[in-house]
Amino acid sequence: MEVRAATSADIPAALELVRSYWDFEGIGGFDAPRIGRVLQRLVGDSPYGAMWVATHQATLTGYLIVVLVMSVEHRGLMGEIDEFFVQPQARSHGVGAQLLAAAEADLERRGAVRLQLQIGAGNARGRAFYERHGYALRAGYELLDKQLT
Repeated sequence: MEVRAATSADIPAALELVRSYWDFEGIGGFDAPRIGRVLQRLVGDSPYGAMWVATHQATLTGYLIVVLVMSVEHRGLMGEIDEFFVQPQARSHGVGAQLLAAAEADLERRGAVRLQLQIGAGNARGRAFYERHGYALRAGYELLDKQLT
């Protein structure tokens, strides 16, 4: 298995994984051309974020996307895991751990000071994975959001 930063050449295969992730999470409105354009903005040396992929025998088996924001409160660049998906048959084989480690290392090289994520309240398996890798609830905070047009 290889874990590396995604390139433009990975986008067609990555779109299929993104579609699988959206199906898995029950996210509607998948639009491949639009999502492909967004992914294109995340590969290379993007100021918006980054994407890493895991491959096994030239087939993409997982991906992790981080978006970036400058934070005054945290005194520097921070990332948020936007999407993270490993194909079911590749789970429990270290793929997710390697993707997460690659993202953390690359973000540290870029000078990021924090990595955060949102997780579904009922996703106990996902929460246990993140806790094994040092992530914890941020005491005293809840997520609020608003859809913008």
